[in-house]
Amino acid sequence: MTSWAGRTAVEIATAVREKRVTPREVVADHLARIERLDGRVGAFRVVRAQAALAEADEVAARGDLAELPLAGVPVAVKDNLAVRGESMRVGSAATPDTPAGQDHETVARLRAAGAVVVGLTHVPELCVFGTTDGVHGTSRNPWDPARSAGGSSGGSAAAVAAGMVPLALGNDGMGSLRIPAANCGLVTIKPGLGVVPAGIGDGDWFGLSENGPLATTVEDTRLMLAVLAGTGTPSDAGDAAAPDAGPGTLRIAVSLRSPLLGATVSKPYAAAVREAAGALIKAGHQVRRADPPYPMSLGTTALTHWAAGTAVDA
Repeated sequence: MTSWAGRTAVEIATAVREKRVTPREVVADHLARIERLDGRVGAFRVVRAQAALAEADEVAARGDLAELPLAGVPVAVKDNLAVRGESMRVGSAATPDTPAGQDHETVARLRAAGAVVVGLTHVPELCVFGTTDGVHGTSRNPWDPARSAGGSSGGSAAAVAAGMVPLALGNDGMGSLRIPAANCGLVTIKPGLGVVPAGIGDGDWFGLSENGPLATTVEDTRLMLAVLAGTGTPSDAGDAAAPDAGPGTLRIAVSLRSPLLGATVSKPYAAAVREAAGALIKAGHQVRRADPPYPMSLGTTALTHWAAGTAVDA
């Protein structure tokens, strides 16, 4: 029998909506993969095995199943966002082990779209660092367990990269989505201010932090971002019957300038940016070079906000 673990979110949601597979079968396959792999990877602080199977059955019974963009899709949630009925530890022994009374808005949107939360993922202490090593566990890179999954959304990234879930929710203040995505070979985006509800810690690190998706494909990233932003529909999940209302020609700025004084963008990253720009040009978009006017003091300002945001959370 073919396992659904390792499939994309778009594939899973389409199959569930067409009733080629049940949400319970999909979730059970992913739970089996978690049980097999997570002892080595260390992505999850909590695995909601029985609760997730019960939620999968609830999704299957929904009258709007055919309209759900994430029908039956297993997701993991970073352990600094509230999941109803589970404690939120934020990587620290100093936090209370009391169940959350309600979902964070982003979690609520994922569930409303048909997703099933299978677990909460490891983070470093108070989500401060660019690796995921903490009192509750260490998340390792599935490609090479001797290396880091990155951080602070390292548990979420490791879960997706290992095929334990097709999608995971994380957040990013100073690279906490982008660092683990780069380490683990995933696709992510830090949304612009106000695109996705924030509400991370006590003040979103003075506006630096945003919630966002981790996935293995651009298509899955687009789908999850649409749901998080409150615009997701079955057409986002690959409904062939739905017309593709594309964005038309876009004006796109490309920059190879480092925002930090004295730091340069290394050749592999510059080459990747140029390759992406070439693909956009071929797709008919208007691409031009434009460097943001980064102030010389940006590095110091960023560190000041990072330290102050951490102090507030502590």
